[in-house]
Amino acid sequence: MLQCLRVRNLAIIEEVEVEFGEGLNIVTGETGSGKSILVRALELVLGGKARAEDLRTGAPQVEIEALFDIGDAQEVLQRLADAGLTSGEELIVRRTISASNRSRSYVNGRLVTSEQLSQLIEGVADISSQHEHHSLVHPAHHLRYLDAFAELEPLTSRCASLFQEASQAAKALRDAEQAADKRDDRMEYLRFQLREIEALQPRADEEEGLELERDRLRFAERLASVAGRAEDALYADDQAISSLLAKISAELGQASTWDARLVPFAEQLDAACGMIEEAARELGAYAREVVVDPERLSEIEERLDALKRLKRKHGGSIETLLAYQQGASEELRSLEHYEESLAEHRQRFEKARSATAEVAKELRKRRQAAAKRLGKAISQELRSLGMGEAEVRVELSPLEGRGAEVEIEGARLSPSGIDRAEFLIAPNRGEEARPLRRVASGGELSRALLAIKRVLAEMGPSGLYVFDEIDTGVGGAVAEVIGRKLKEVADHHQVLCITHLPQIAAFADRHYLVRKQALGSRTLSSIHLMSAQEQLEEMARMLGGIKISAKTRAAASEMLRDAKS
Repeated sequence: MLQCLRVRNLAIIEEVEVEFGEGLNIVTGETGSGKSILVRALELVLGGKARAEDLRTGAPQVEIEALFDIGDAQEVLQRLADAGLTSGEELIVRRTISASNRSRSYVNGRLVTSEQLSQLIEGVADISSQHEHHSLVHPAHHLRYLDAFAELEPLTSRCASLFQEASQAAKALRDAEQAADKRDDRMEYLRFQLREIEALQPRADEEEGLELERDRLRFAERLASVAGRAEDALYADDQAISSLLAKISAELGQASTWDARLVPFAEQLDAACGMIEEAARELGAYAREVVVDPERLSEIEERLDALKRLKRKHGGSIETLLAYQQGASEELRSLEHYEESLAEHRQRFEKARSATAEVAKELRKRRQAAAKRLGKAISQELRSLGMGEAEVRVELSPLEGRGAEVEIEGARLSPSGIDRAEFLIAPNRGEEARPLRRVASGGELSRALLAIKRVLAEMGPSGLYVFDEIDTGVGGAVAEVIGRKLKEVADHHQVLCITHLPQIAAFADRHYLVRKQALGSRTLSSIHLMSAQEQLEEMARMLGGIKISAKTRAAASEMLRDAKS
């Protein structure tokens, strides 16, 4: 839902900010006052192509900001989350266009490209004006609307799941078939790699032990020398530390007969002497056990170098090396049993393809039945909207299958099945049905889209529907019907409609007035939300023109009462 729109320096708008609400938002005003500029602002902020006339004369740049509440637009929320652009349930889109026609777009404060902008905000708004942002006009969306109308969601979800399985099976089969051409070379390569690894027989936990042993062998002579000297200094020499401590301990023991406070010191030194003698004996044993073995050292260093080379070749660690060994062994076994493996891949693919085909064909059958009902329902809506000769047809055709990874009866399989749908319309009797995107009249297109949205009101594609030119060429009773249809659509979606007809404006939940005024040498356009009394005056103006009488006010009041009832 569009909550707020701020526009600066767009055409005759210097600066306006307007807040919109739920339901039906109606915008009226004199011809040329700038009503359609609001729609133009929305088109631009949603990624529309800029034009030279968009920039207000003398201004440095156009700036448009729109704040949307997208709490119920799960697809949009997910796209924003995937792009790291989430901001709660709010979407803030900002666009600037300079005098040189250079454009910048921002989504939730981050600069994005035009392509990213269009992708991220798809489905936020649907604008029926000058063929801009018509999600309902583009055939890419039509199949989804048909499925929603026919309540095929469980079946389409099943089809999407089976499509994923069939695609994966098709890829596995294709890879296996392509591998056949290079099978012998691949097998020889794998055997060479495995022989190299198996010759070394690497173990997951051996490197640390080898490195410790290597260091001991590298410094064996120094280790033995250090331990031997320590033994001598602690115990073996004439002036060894243990001898000195023993002498001091004996003297303190003798002196303690004169002062008992020296007893603890004598005991501590006696214990220390014992510990030193024990350490000296162990150091001596260590020095005599140290082995100097250049051959073993060379052997260890060669193995560590060999492990290092293989690790670098296969991922950088013993773990990745062993994982590669396991994977290469499995691949080699598969290649050695190639025919059996290929048969398994083919069987798996055919099984997945058959299951998907069954669901896709059932979808086609149900869609064909629903397409007739949907076309009839939309045509009936068009007749009530003053297009009595118009007829809408929902055309189903198979997806182009050439070069497709998975084909079913010559049609390309997609997550939604094997069908393509498009809405065709013949606006007048005897005319050939044409795609909606080729309907020339803005008023006809807007009413056609209103009819579609009315039929699909509870399952529509976006939170905001915008209608401009919907009242072109109609009046009286048809205009009232259009107003009622807009109101019905607004029960499920926020609707913004620009109109010249009081019969439509009477159904507004919120009624905005656009005014144009000359200030000095410049023309400015402004917009504001009207009070009930202001709405009555505007309705009277729309009914009676420049001169507003008691009769036109009474007629306007009655029209508002009828619409509310």
